[in-house]
Amino acid sequence: MIYPSFPKKGDVLGICAPSAGVGHKPEEFDLAVKNLKKAGYRIRETASVRVDGIRSAEASKRADELAELFADDSVNTIMAATGGDFLYEILPCCDWDLFAQHPKWVWGASDPTGLLFPLTMKYDIATIYGMNAGSFDVSSRFRFVKDSLRILGGEAVVQKSFDHIDSHEPYADVPLELGRPARWQSNVLSAEISGRCAGGCIDVLKDLIGTPYDAVTSFIRRYRQDGLIWFFDNYALSAEGFYRTLLQMQYAGWFEHANGIIIGRHCFPSSDTGMTYEEAVSRVFSDIPVFYEADIGHTKPCLTMICGALLDLTYENGRAELKFLCE
Repeated sequence: MIYPSFPKKGDVLGICAPSAGVGHKPEEFDLAVKNLKKAGYRIRETASVRVDGIRSAEASKRADELAELFADDSVNTIMAATGGDFLYEILPCCDWDLFAQHPKWVWGASDPTGLLFPLTMKYDIATIYGMNAGSFDVSSRFRFVKDSLRILGGEAVVQKSFDHIDSHEPYADVPLELGRPARWQSNVLSAEISGRCAGGCIDVLKDLIGTPYDAVTSFIRRYRQDGLIWFFDNYALSAEGFYRTLLQMQYAGWFEHANGIIIGRHCFPSSDTGMTYEEAVSRVFSDIPVFYEADIGHTKPCLTMICGALLDLTYENGRAELKFLCE
């Protein structure tokens, strides 16, 4: 596994918009950039970041701007500005050979899964799933933001699950308030497991299955002695859609040598038949530890997941501890 060098104070973070632009929320993005600068980094934005649109630019232009940051030796780390719906369009336009020749940390969440996942699965470049650049408008007084910034700086942070989560509905236009008690759920009372971390936004991952950007089978073959710990962030799949996607992954061999499954809180839960997400999970996984209602993904707070790294996970009585090893 290739672990790019973490940025030092004064290094350049490159921000691009491989999916949507951030022109609809300029004040929030300005604050995010200010906070990243306050953390000690210089910022380089590509031309389409500030565009107001569900696509920041045509697919080829978005891919070219991403390539600019990979080719620029002054840029240490690359962050997606925000999520969206149409990163999938840029995949055939990407210069994957360039990315492999100039490995850098790529950070993102949600739609940027479509970029992070192939970089790790196919090219053995570790990537980070946790916060897009625009998400750093949240104060660093929150532990999940502080931990993310510490990881950005290369610290080996032991992350712990959170006792409280946001009191408001996802994407409510109100300040973050961690007032609702929370606990992870599991099909086991306690566990200590390890394996290579893999996953992302399941809404995006389902569209990669069986494409040239999948590469899971070969990844499992290379790292089967370590096994895998999968994590899934569900944005809007219904319980039935979630179930069918897990089955498709199982049929495609994704869960061979899986040591555990982590499932985040469902951002917009729904069901067409009365099926629950717990039922969906139990129908697919019966012989490995599964952890759900985890602090991963679109709901806040969220943990920072290092895809491709070795992960040691300890769970007991609704509480979890995650330690990533980048070596």
